[in-house]
Amino acid sequence: MRWLSQEDKSFVVDGMLGRLARWLRLLGYDTLYLREEDEEVLKIALKEKRVLLTRDQGLYRKAVASGAEAAYLVSENGADQLAQLAKSVGIRLEVDISRSRCPSCNSPIESADPSDLRGIVPATVLSRYSEFWRCTGCGKVYWRGSHWRKIGETLTKAKSLLSR
Repeated sequence: MRWLSQEDKSFVVDGMLGRLARWLRLLGYDTLYLREEDEEVLKIALKEKRVLLTRDQGLYRKAVASGAEAAYLVSENGADQLAQLAKSVGIRLEVDISRSRCPSCNSPIESADPSDLRGIVPATVLSRYSEFWRCTGCGKVYWRGSHWRKIGETLTKAKSLLSR
């Protein structure tokens, strides 16, 4: 099966993979998260030429039989899933914030001026951090807070799983 280049990949994930959808968006991949019936998820994957990701073996088989690009994920663990996708689909396991998408709504995020965030972000956060990003869709604001360490740990673990 011929996969698209890393930059051109877009995904549709079924209702079992909401956490993975957030990870893919953070990594910069246009990712739809659908809690629809299998037929609807497959229809969108085919129509929009998205890679279908699922933990449902039946849906995976239908997708492959229909000619959709698809990956069946065995693990429930985020680092394991990311490693599997890096191997099978070729996703990059690096956050490039200029490519990242909103983990909540999938819209692009863009750099935000801290002075424009007064009243939106707590003053303590504004005084502690200098880089901020805002979702162009839902307006959520992001910064490299304490959670950033956990993001790095998960990506490091996923990379280490690639060498096994």
